[in-house]
Amino acid sequence: MEETKKDLDEIGMEILQLSRSELYMALPYLDTALCSLSLAPGKEVTLSLATDGETLHYSGAYLAERYLRSRQGTNRAYLHVVLHCMLRHIYKKHGKDARLWDLSCDAAVESILDSLDYPCLRQAAAPAKEKFYGQCRREMKVLTAEGIYRQLLRQRPEEYELARLERLFFVDDHGLWDPESREDQEKRKQQDEQWKNRAQRTQTGMETVLAGQSTGGEAVLEQVQVAARDDVDYRAFLRRFAAPREVMGVDGDAFDYIFYTYGLSLYGNMPLVEPPETREEKRIEDFVIAVDTSMSTSGELVRAFLSCTYAILRSTSTFTRKVNIRILQCDDQIRSDTTIHDLRQLKEYMDHFQLTGGSATDFRPVFEYVEQLRRRGELTGLRGMVYFTDGMGIYPKKRPAWETAFVLLEEPPMSVQMPPWAIRLVLPLPDLGRAVEAAAEEFPDEIDWDELPQL
Repeated sequence: MEETKKDLDEIGMEILQLSRSELYMALPYLDTALCSLSLAPGKEVTLSLATDGETLHYSGAYLAERYLRSRQGTNRAYLHVVLHCMLRHIYKKHGKDARLWDLSCDAAVESILDSLDYPCLRQAAAPAKEKFYGQCRREMKVLTAEGIYRQLLRQRPEEYELARLERLFFVDDHGLWDPESREDQEKRKQQDEQWKNRAQRTQTGMETVLAGQSTGGEAVLEQVQVAARDDVDYRAFLRRFAAPREVMGVDGDAFDYIFYTYGLSLYGNMPLVEPPETREEKRIEDFVIAVDTSMSTSGELVRAFLSCTYAILRSTSTFTRKVNIRILQCDDQIRSDTTIHDLRQLKEYMDHFQLTGGSATDFRPVFEYVEQLRRRGELTGLRGMVYFTDGMGIYPKKRPAWETAFVLLEEPPMSVQMPPWAIRLVLPLPDLGRAVEAAAEEFPDEIDWDELPQL
């Protein structure tokens, strides 16, 4: 029995090495990605393939049986796993519905493989697959895992339909995607950064190879461009709403230390010039945070957003200690208006936060209400408003007098048409969490970071 297993493990290794060579000949721009996973027979893997982002674990019996049925099948399985890594599906799983995310990743990768017209990968796509792709393309231009996941969340398919789709797209086991310890999480972050760099190199190579050609690799390039894009810096984004203000402190740029030290050396303790007592900095004083409380918004997600926004406000010198923040909750009408004058009040509000509402989404009441506050002189220095929402609702037609950023955790469907004046910031939970981590590293003593939600 042991010798049989050993023989199957060796056969599986040879099959994967052969598949890697064939894929490299057809898709040379994937050379780095194809060689980035080490190969190992896995005790955890008995029915298929699995990876943790570093090693490709395989079942020799599964590969041998699949190779006998279809040589293209083993090539597709190998590339299927590599694409999961290159598109960073493993790390992005955190905070999502595990079952729907696994299905979304498999469907996105299979849509790429079905679009590649190479002999080593060519297989006729099942009609059920084509039907699912068609349904998704009505909502999104590129079939990404994120887009498919959002569609599945909105549809919430029945158990039978969900199981049918899982069988349709199943290729590899995702059981190794979930880190078991904090050390595994740190290792996973490093792996994700490495795969992001590989995706960027692959993108450059593909843009060169595919320039002016139509080889069928465009689907890979579109998804790689999404995977390799830079993460959103939420802290830098908030600073755009700051206005110049005078604050107490020495302005090193406006003060000439040469004359100061010359006076001290010439007259002893009498400088020729005195440093200015104030300096100009960009600060935020008036600010509006609007929260979409419709049925599509989760209270825990809103609380996580407020917590992370509080952490960033608390840790950066962009914000004054005395502020005038209005937190508005609204679905199709204003549900609550809370005034915050210092960041401690914001912390207390966040600790006792309750979501109020649950009707359809209409953004217009918030803009009308804020305009009333400006006219009454309650928001005299308002430069911007952040609106946390899923993006689906009725927008005002007229541009407001202040900048407005709609913060979304996911890309809205294609049917959602935002007005041209709106600032759209897609901020997935991992990006929001990274912004908080950066603030914690820069200001470790400013706040009890353990009290914030783990994103």
